[in-house]
Amino acid sequence: MRVCVLYEDSGSTTVCKDIASGLADGIQLQGHDVELVDMVRESGKIVSYFDYLVLGTSAVNFFGGKISSKSEDFLKQGGSISGKRSFAFVSKKGLRQGKTLQTLMKVMERQGLYLTFSDILPNRAYAKEVGKRLVIS
Repeated sequence: MRVCVLYEDSGSTTVCKDIASGLADGIQLQGHDVELVDMVRESGKIVSYFDYLVLGTSAVNFFGGKISSKSEDFLKQGGSISGKRSFAFVSKKGLRQGKTLQTLMKVMERQGLYLTFSDILPNRAYAKEVGKRLVIS
């Protein structure tokens, strides 16, 4: 299957990029074709031809609960993605990671994505293990 791992780092950190790379490595070990996409640098990219979408971000501030509007803007411009199976993740950074994940999932569901799994990922190694065990079918 064709899988797209979308990520957005808030500020100057690269935490989400590292986690997304780990997820991509784990998913590739299952034999899937994986493409890594930075939602800020590649805004407007059409992702409707992928079978599965993995979307990750981090909170915009230390207190958590809010994400950047760039994620929702990217999904709106990403083509026809309604009904696609997806996975949501946030980095384990700051407070209220559960609230941040819930906010991301609401954004994804507003765009019509079908969430199959969600998680708070602390680092690249953990993300790779999650990617190895993620059911994509």
